[in-house]
Amino acid sequence: MTKIPVYNAKGEKGAEIELPDTVFAVPANDTLLHQVYVAIMNNIRQPVAHTKDRSDRAGSGRKPWRQKGTGRARIGEARAPHWRKGGVVFGPTAGRNFSKRTNRKMRRKALRIALSEKVRAGKLFVIDEIRFPGQKTREFVALADGLGVNGKRLLVALRAEEREASRATRNVPKVENVYSEDMSAYDLLNHEYLICSKASVDMLSARFGGEGETA
Repeated sequence: MTKIPVYNAKGEKGAEIELPDTVFAVPANDTLLHQVYVAIMNNIRQPVAHTKDRSDRAGSGRKPWRQKGTGRARIGEARAPHWRKGGVVFGPTAGRNFSKRTNRKMRRKALRIALSEKVRAGKLFVIDEIRFPGQKTREFVALADGLGVNGKRLLVALRAEEREASRATRNVPKVENVYSEDMSAYDLLNHEYLICSKASVDMLSARFGGEGETA
């Protein structure tokens, strides 16, 4: 098992905690991480660009002139794409679907790989208890200063009972909160450092500890 120190609310190093290898020492797999990350990105993507085709354009559907005998090119309606104010042929529409499917096993393994990468890079900080009595921003800044990560992109993973601590972190630039139960590889890859409590580590160990081997 991997051992890392546990810090207090001031960022001071304390006793060590053992991390199960099946969760925090999973071998790297960049292909899987990329596949899951792209799928999550696509699933939250909202199509914005939208053009109107000939059925969406305003105007009459009446045939401008008869088919034959005028000497002019034949035309069916004034909303035809090659006419001014006509519809767009192959433009983007808001009905596009960018979603990609990934199965549960892939998402859960990608999370374990991302957690393992944080440990290997020394960018996972475990706090004995994430609780700020005054719920003040300066209390969290003092913790970040003690850890030497103030001003970095931080992800703070909270348990439900620690949700009040978010009041001390939500005004700090580059800091985002997430519930440990809802954390994904996407969240971890978007932030350089992860801060979580010992309770969150215990939850993750219990939830994912029986999934697969480290090799």
